[in-house]
Amino acid sequence: MARFLRSLQRLRVALMQRVFQPRHPLFGRRGASSQMRWLVRSAIVLLTILSLMGLACSTQPPIDMAEAAIAIQPPLSTRGADIVDATGRSVLLRGVNWFGLETEAHTPHGLWLRDYKEMLGQIKSLGYNTIRLPYSVQGLRESKVSGINFDLGSNRELQGKTPLEVMDLLIQEAGRQGLLILLDSHRLNNQRIPELWYGDGFTEADWIGTWTMLAERYKNQPNVIGADLKNEPHGRASWGTNNKATDWRLAAERSGNAILKVNRNWLIVVEGVENNVPGQRLKRHWMGGNLEGVRRFPVRLSVRNQLVYSPHEYGPGVFNQPWFAERSFPRNMPDRWETGFFYIARQKIAPILVGELGGRQVDAVSKEGIWQRKFVDFLQRNKLSFAYWSWNPNSKDTGGILLDDWKAIDQPKQQLLSQLLPAPTMRPILALPQPVPTPTSSPQPTPISKPTSRKPMSRTNGGAIAQLQPRLVVQSDWGAGFCVSLQVTNQGETPVENWQLQFQMAQSTIDQRWNGVFQSQGLRYTVIPADWGRVVQPNQTIDMGFCAKKLGTDYLPKRLLITKSN
Repeated sequence: MARFLRSLQRLRVALMQRVFQPRHPLFGRRGASSQMRWLVRSAIVLLTILSLMGLACSTQPPIDMAEAAIAIQPPLSTRGADIVDATGRSVLLRGVNWFGLETEAHTPHGLWLRDYKEMLGQIKSLGYNTIRLPYSVQGLRESKVSGINFDLGSNRELQGKTPLEVMDLLIQEAGRQGLLILLDSHRLNNQRIPELWYGDGFTEADWIGTWTMLAERYKNQPNVIGADLKNEPHGRASWGTNNKATDWRLAAERSGNAILKVNRNWLIVVEGVENNVPGQRLKRHWMGGNLEGVRRFPVRLSVRNQLVYSPHEYGPGVFNQPWFAERSFPRNMPDRWETGFFYIARQKIAPILVGELGGRQVDAVSKEGIWQRKFVDFLQRNKLSFAYWSWNPNSKDTGGILLDDWKAIDQPKQQLLSQLLPAPTMRPILALPQPVPTPTSSPQPTPISKPTSRKPMSRTNGGAIAQLQPRLVVQSDWGAGFCVSLQVTNQGETPVENWQLQFQMAQSTIDQRWNGVFQSQGLRYTVIPADWGRVVQPNQTIDMGFCAKKLGTDYLPKRLLITKSN
C-alpha cells in the first residue's frame, strides 16, 4: 500500500512539474489542445484525491516535498511550526542575504562586476529558493543609484531607474527564475542599523508607511512573500515591558497589522531583541536573537497563521561572546538555542526562520568553524528555514558565499550549506529540450554592443559557427572537484542566434550548473544557452558553467565546439 501511494504521489508530482512549468509545450504553444489540457488537469485532480484517500488510511508519511522538488506555490502561511504554501505543503525557505539596497549605493552590491540576472541565476543554481533583500527607508525615497556597470548585459535595464524601480526589476526577474523575496527593513538611514524602529531622522509613521507602500506595490507580485519588519532590534529595545517607546513586541503588532490590512497574504517576520525581556533566562543574546519573551508575550496579529519568528545567530568571528569560552562548548549551544528561540517551533507556537547566520570559518578546528558546523547540523535536524549572511563577499566579519572576485564560490562554505539544500540533478538528454528558466552565473565584464536591427547571421564551417569562439576557464580546483566557466564570445560583426556548445568530458560528474540546459550522452555534452543568451551580439561574451566531482585524473572538458542548434 505504501509503495502504491508513493507511486501515486510521484506520478502527480511529475505531471505538475511538467505541466505547470513556464512555457511548457503542452500549454504554452499556440494551438495547444484544450481537450488535452482538460485531460491532464483532470488526471492531476484524480491522483490528488486518490493520494489523499490513501494517506488517510495509511500510517506512512507523505512524500518529502523537498525531494520531489516541486516549486513553492505562494502565497505562504503557517501551520503550527511549519510554513506552508498555497497547496498546503510544508516548505522550507533556504535563502541568502544579498545586501546593498540599504547602503548609499541604493542597489544590491556587486553589479559593478555582474549582470543582475546572472547573479540571481547563480543563487538559484546553487539550490537556494529565497533572497532576504535588505533596504533602507531613506534609500527607497532617493532618486538615484550608484555602483552599477550599465554596460553589462541586463544591467542596461537599470539605467535611469530609482532605487525603488531597481527593486521592482530585481523582484520581477527573481520571480521569473523561481526565487522568493523576503523584504527586510534593515536600516532607516543609509549608514547604520538603529536600536529601535524609529530615529535617525525617521518616525514610526515613516517606517510603517514604507511597509504599507511596499505591501500595496507588491500585492500582485506573488514571489514577494513577506516582511521582515525590522533588522536586529537592540540596545533600548524591549519585549513585554508595555513601554510604547521601546517595546518591540507592541511595535511589531502595529506594523504587522498595518501591513496585513493592505496585504493579507504576506508572512510577518518578527525578530527578537537583544535584552530587556522580563524574566529572561539567558543573560546575553545576539542583537535580534532574544525571543525568550514569546513565552509570555506572543505577538498578536489580526490575521491568523501569518506570523514567523526570526532569530539571528553568529559565531565568534562576529563577536567573541562568553559562551564560546565555556568549557562545555560546543555542547552548550543546543541548550542556548532551545532557550532563546527553538522552543517556539518545538511547542508548535509558530515557525522559525533564522534570518541571519554566517562566518568565514567552516573548518572542524577553529571555534567559528566548529560553531558553524554545529548550527548547520541543528538547522538540518530540526528542519528550520534560514537565510545565510551573506551572498556578498564584502561582509567584513563573515565574508560571503561568493569570493572576492564576485564570481567564484567559496567551495568549503557551500559544501557545508549543501547539507541544507536539495541535491541538484542533471537533466537527461531529450529529443526536444524543454525551454525552462535556468540558473545563471558570473559574467565577464566585457562590453556589450547596442542591439542592431540587422538580421542575425553567422558563418559556418562543417557545422561549426566560426565567429563564436569558446573558451574554458577553470574557476576553482580542489581535491574532490572543480568549477569551470564556459565562455562564448562573438568575434564577428553580426549577431548570432540558434547556437549550442558541445564538449567531451570523461572522468567527472556535474553536480551544479548555470546559464544553460546541460544534456549528456555518454562522454559528450551539449549545452543550450538560457533564453537571454540565445542571441550573441558582436563583442559579447556569454558565460555558462558548472561544478563537478572528479572521478579520475582526466576530468576537465575537452574539444569545445560551437554548432547550430536544432
